[in-house]
This record gives sequence, C-alpha cells and structure tokens, in this order.
Amino acid sequence: MTLRSIPEITVEALIDRYAVLLLDAYGVLVTSDGALPGAARLIDRLNHSGKPYFVLTNDASKLPSTAARRYRGFGLGIDEARFITSGQLLVDHFAREGLAGARCVVLGPGDSATYVERAGGRPVPPAGSFDVLIVADESGFPFLETIDAVLSALFRAEDAGRHIHLVCPNPDLIYPSATGFGMASGSVAGMLEAALALRYPRRERRFARLGKPYPAIFEEACRRSGTRDMVVIGDQLETDIRGARAFGLDAALVMTGVSGDASSATDDVQATYLLRSLSTSPPS
Repeated sequence: MTLRSIPEITVEALIDRYAVLLLDAYGVLVTSDGALPGAARLIDRLNHSGKPYFVLTNDASKLPSTAARRYRGFGLGIDEARFITSGQLLVDHFAREGLAGARCVVLGPGDSATYVERAGGRPVPPAGSFDVLIVADESGFPFLETIDAVLSALFRAEDAGRHIHLVCPNPDLIYPSATGFGMASGSVAGMLEAALALRYPRRERRFARLGKPYPAIFEEACRRSGTRDMVVIGDQLETDIRGARAFGLDAALVMTGVSGDASSATDDVQATYLLRSLSTSPPS
C-alpha cells in the first residue's frame, strides 16, 4: 500500500470522529524555530471547544512547564498538563529497574537532569564513575568532548566487567527544523551502541528506549484520558505511526515533517489516514 492509497482526512473530521486527539510535537505542531501553519488555529479551536487532547512527544529535553512556556511564545496556548513526554517515563523505568539513587550521566540540558532527579537518579559528571547513562537529548552539552568521555568510561566499565545501564528516553533519529533536519538523541544512542559492538562484538549492549514507538507512552495517554477512543496525529512513520498502530490506535500521518517526502510505507507500518496539513479545510 502506498501513501497515495491511504484515505485522506481533514482535522475537522478527526475532531468529530474521536474522543481524544494525541498530537505529536515536532513536525506536526512546531519546528525548533516556531509553530507550523495551522497549529495555532487548531489549538485555539480545541481549547475553546473543550475537546480533549494531549501533546505526545518524544522530547526529553524540556519539562512540561518549559514546553508550555516555549509553545506560548510560538502562539500555542497549551497547558503543561497536556504534555506527555518521554522524559516523564523515566519514573516508572527507574522504579522497575531498581535504579533509585544510581549515579547517572545525563546527556541533555538542565531539564533532562531534572527528569532523572525526579525519577530517583543522581546526576554526576561524565568524567567519573557512574551506573546509568541517559541519552536524553543531543544538545545542552559540549558534544564531542562529552561523547568521547562517555565512550571511554563505557569501555573502562566493560573492561572491568561492570555493566552500565543504558537508557534513551527519546528514540527519534532525526527531527525537523525550520532550515531542514537535525540529528536527534536516538542517533546518538545508536552511535554509542555501534561503538560498543565494534569493541565488544560478542556482547550485546543496547539502550532501553522509552518513547514512541514503544508502548509506555501510549499507556500513559490511555491512563490520563480514560479511553482508547483516540487518534494519533504524527509525522514519522517509524515512531508515531508504528507505535500507534502496534498499540491498537488509529493514526493520521501529516505530511509536514520527517516522513513528508516518503513515497511509500512498508507492509508493517501503515497509517489509517493521510493528513496533508493541520488546516481544517478539505483537501483540494
């Protein structure tokens, strides 16, 4: 099935058809530099009508309060309670893995470290000894120097027979910006995995990935909304659409982000609908 054979739909129809809308952030509502066309109108409509919605984002670099403040600067009046972020999933992950009090190197800005602290971790510098490595974002630190220090520390730990717990809240490989695309934290995690596999080919060292397409973030959306009558609106086939469909939710692929130039979908990643833009007007 190609993208051309997926039925097109409008935002208006999605609002009428589903009890709750789950909106991806980057590539759907915003880029790194501002709101995308139609986003402000859609959020105003949802807010004024009282239609339930959440922003379901793999971003682990901003707390909900920070994201809400940033989005208000873009003209999007989204309350912080409407953000469901991959960083918030660290709380359950740390509890499940018994990581309370663990020494954690956190790659990301200050809010990423706050997520880890709220989960029970103790952020420490990358040059010393640590128990957990969290790749939360690709920004907020001197990239090359920090990656070199982290990689060397991981090798030292492996050589000593000590296992470092690896976590990547945001599995995204790339993200859309106003000028093109950028590398996301999932690519950083993949790079470190490749380096570990090269040095230790008989050991499998993989990051635990928490955000879309994995189920935990969709489970949280169900918990907060109290229903499964939801539709995901996303721009990435491999995260938004794959995750929604695997979880049993309908999904609309909007053509304003990462997968906007894809000519076809694979057999196991199929959107329910194709959404040309966030405009409520019917497709021409």
